[in-house]
Amino acid sequence: MKKLINQKYLSGERALFQGENLNIQYSTFADGESPLKESHDIELDHCLFKWKYPLWYCKNITMKNSTLFEMARAGIWYSSQIKISDSVIEAPKNFRRTRDITLEHVTLPDAAETLWNCEGITMKDVTAKGDYFAMSSKDISIDGFKFVGNYSFDGCRNVEVRGASMLSKDAFWNCENVTVYDSFISGEYLGWNSKNLTFVNCTIESLQGMCYIENLKMINCRFINTTLAFEYSTVDIQTDGVIDSVMNPYGGTIQAKQIGELIMDSDKINPKKTNIVLEEIKHAV
Repeated sequence: MKKLINQKYLSGERALFQGENLNIQYSTFADGESPLKESHDIELDHCLFKWKYPLWYCKNITMKNSTLFEMARAGIWYSSQIKISDSVIEAPKNFRRTRDITLEHVTLPDAAETLWNCEGITMKDVTAKGDYFAMSSKDISIDGFKFVGNYSFDGCRNVEVRGASMLSKDAFWNCENVTVYDSFISGEYLGWNSKNLTFVNCTIESLQGMCYIENLKMINCRFINTTLAFEYSTVDIQTDGVIDSVMNPYGGTIQAKQIGELIMDSDKINPKKTNIVLEEIKHAV
């Protein structure tokens, strides 16, 4: 049985330090750092967090209908079993070295440097904006994602994304084992230096996208204004549409209706390693 804390104004450093088995409702955590540090088995409903480091070294936290304001930055670090729903996280630099995170119907208007070095992340119907989102995290499942921000998912492993809309330069760099379904991604230099990167039924807009990738698969994708693609990548590309330009793929197969420009520099790659299957090439170099 959890102790009920209802409609309280909590201030001062470590206001509920090492709290346990608490049901906190309609309460405000005002000035004062680390109000719930080292707490566990906490339910939060309609709570407001207005100052730094609210949930460090915590375990088994459920939060709903709540808000982390801008100054609640670096809010959830070194914690585990965190579930947040129907909430707004305005503060940047949230979630560091945290495990087993579930975010459902959550908005992150300033998600800069959020979700770093985390593992076991599930996101459903999340909206976020900010650079360097989800760096060096692993075991990520996303369904319904609206995102604006550069350098997202750098260094991530074991990622599955469904139904996303991402405006993100340098997304999915240095990644391994990433699959993206039914999504729209716009941004330069998509996916560089990654391994086992797959896109299924996606629409891509990218300058020099999908380069330096080992084992790139793109199934039934559409390319909008995508130029100088696939440089030094091993590829398995299948599209019924047009690719504006392709530059020096390292090997594999590209199947398309049309390639606007095909650049194959024999002094840089072996053109015979790439099988080009298409209806028309407008210009070959």
